[in-house]
Amino acid sequence: MIRNGRVRQALTHWPLAVADDHWTLDDTCAAARELGCHGVDLLLPAQWPILKKYGLICTIANCGMPDPVFSKGINNPRYHEEIIARGRAIIDECPDFGVPNYTMLTGYKWRDADDPSSGEIPLEEGADNCVTAIRALLPHAERAGVNLCLEHLNTRDSTHDMKGHPGYQGDDIDYIADIVRRVHSPRVKVLFDANTPVPLARALQSGSPDVFEERS
Repeated sequence: MIRNGRVRQALTHWPLAVADDHWTLDDTCAAARELGCHGVDLLLPAQWPILKKYGLICTIANCGMPDPVFSKGINNPRYHEEIIARGRAIIDECPDFGVPNYTMLTGYKWRDADDPSSGEIPLEEGADNCVTAIRALLPHAERAGVNLCLEHLNTRDSTHDMKGHPGYQGDDIDYIADIVRRVHSPRVKVLFDANTPVPLARALQSGSPDVFEERS
């Protein structure tokens, strides 16, 4: 329960929807309101009117790409046209619903996101591609007053989709932060999920520091 409101908090619906209880969005909204949360994360525009009736907002918009949303991202030019088109359409709806943020993801490191044997996109090339895509969407976001938030995700835990995202290129917080700095706009932010470093901390506590090895 939120007690003093100094930190604005939100719930994320999708983990609750896929868990054993299979919450509906109404279930999540009711819980968020009872807890004193500001809103619910990572929803699409079609879902935003449901939040409105509970006095909530979507705190950060889903990027709108097909599931898994983190696979085809802005590190790969072959997906830029689709990502930018979907992003502009979602950002257009943000002001009417008070949605302040939009999610961006690097995507998988492979040249074909569906084929790990297709070869890897070098980190520097992936970063350059990310900067290009963010800059292409940035004027649209600025006009709408929406922040573009580039997400850092954990790749180390492959036991469950809710714990890790093996193959995601943006798994290094310094890498993500450097991309954001290069764009150099107050409208571009780092989206840092507190769940991301937890598997690393647990591994260290269990005496398995090998999880901190340099990536290949």
